[in-house]
Amino acid sequence: MPFTSKSHHIMLKPIGLELARRGHNVTVITGFRDKNAPANYRQIQVDQKEIWDVIGTKRPNVFDMVGVSTEEFHNMILWRGGLGFTNLTLNSAEVKSFLAEDNKFDLVICEQFFQEAMNILAHKYKAPLVLVTTFGNCMRHNIMIRNPLQLATVISEFLEVRNPTSFFARLRNVYFTVYEYVWWRYWYLEEQEKLVRKYIPNLEEPVPTLLEMQKNASLILINGHFSFDTPAAYLPNIIEIGGVHLSKSDTKLPADLQNILDEAKHGVIYINFGSNVRSAELPLEKRNVFLNVIKKLKQTVVWKWEDDSLDKMDNLVVRKWLPQKEILSHPNIKVFISHGGLIGTQEAIFHGVPIIGVPIYADQYNNLLQAEECGFGKILEFKDITEQNLDNYLRELLTNNTYRDKAKEMSIRFKDRPTTALDTAMYWIEYILRHNGASFMKNPARKLHWIQYAMLDVYGFILAVVLTIFYTIYKLSSFILHKLKAPERVIRKKFD
Repeated sequence: MPFTSKSHHIMLKPIGLELARRGHNVTVITGFRDKNAPANYRQIQVDQKEIWDVIGTKRPNVFDMVGVSTEEFHNMILWRGGLGFTNLTLNSAEVKSFLAEDNKFDLVICEQFFQEAMNILAHKYKAPLVLVTTFGNCMRHNIMIRNPLQLATVISEFLEVRNPTSFFARLRNVYFTVYEYVWWRYWYLEEQEKLVRKYIPNLEEPVPTLLEMQKNASLILINGHFSFDTPAAYLPNIIEIGGVHLSKSDTKLPADLQNILDEAKHGVIYINFGSNVRSAELPLEKRNVFLNVIKKLKQTVVWKWEDDSLDKMDNLVVRKWLPQKEILSHPNIKVFISHGGLIGTQEAIFHGVPIIGVPIYADQYNNLLQAEECGFGKILEFKDITEQNLDNYLRELLTNNTYRDKAKEMSIRFKDRPTTALDTAMYWIEYILRHNGASFMKNPARKLHWIQYAMLDVYGFILAVVLTIFYTIYKLSSFILHKLKAPERVIRKKFD
């Protein structure tokens, strides 16, 4: 899990730590070092750089990315950032030293996030490959392993569509799914292959392609759950573990924050736009909207704000970093104003907190649309942030108990599982270990050409047979009609 994004790390870290707690000898390539890791949890540190550093550009104001198309987002961030981070990871001093060692592993677990070169480690160590997403369902993987795409209802993970079941939204979904897959398969994976050849040479021949590695992964754990996400059909080696980072939490709020939340007799509104979006970068106009609305509230407002530029207000508490899941678990939290990132949305669901969402990019709009459709959230578009709109939205969520009731209902059904999300992940990871990769779980259709998988050859044959039959009937009918008319022409000739 080398990607140096705190939200990704928050979701993935519990998997490695729980494996170590269960007695496994775990080595993790990570962007963040855990200070309290157990002795059997070895950490290989990736050089510390943010995505903007590896892309080679100055950090933009992320709020300027509102309205960027999904294609532009892929080109600007995901393609370039994925290649940059993979290069950074494999060129990091600790990683290079680690790869030079003679190690043996029984399993390789990789984050499925545009760093496919890392998957080749499963071949290097002759071990099964398990993939994990931080964003939910993965269309590229679905195509590779021949999982049903269900494009009428399942939206490509980073595609923003306003009315998902409309004709144009479904057309857009089909187009983008094909667009992303073609670029990923025929360009991006080849760029990742170059990094494999550069940094991980002398692999045992024959070296599988990254496409083959993807296709033959034993298991993929996806950060979603049908209680909130769109229900979909999955093969047995696609497992939902949404909320995995919430299964175990023994951390407590700092004493000062605990007192602030405890003493907020009118409740608390919590504002946090995530680890990658900085509230301090809000345009002055939007900043003043929030401050003017906050002044009029009787509720306490806790806001993640990354610098010291805000003036003090009696009901405003500002911190540069906040323990989000611990805050959301407090019973006095009334509303969560968020950017709609999946990790934060799941934390709000888990603790039954209504959401006002301001989507910025990627999957955020889709997450918030789900929250809105489930009845515990409302979307406030960035362009629509005005004092009147923000005041109206807050008033509605604070006074209309339907939102809180729906949030509590969602919390109950999100938690209602045979085992916790973390225990589910552990079971299936250890299942792959017990069954030496569990090849019997893999879809045999992954070996078929897509024409065969879609049965186009069979349907084409049937169509050809049907057309041949109709053509034969047509010709035969024409011949018979022609013969039937022949005596009539002879009689007429004789009469004449």
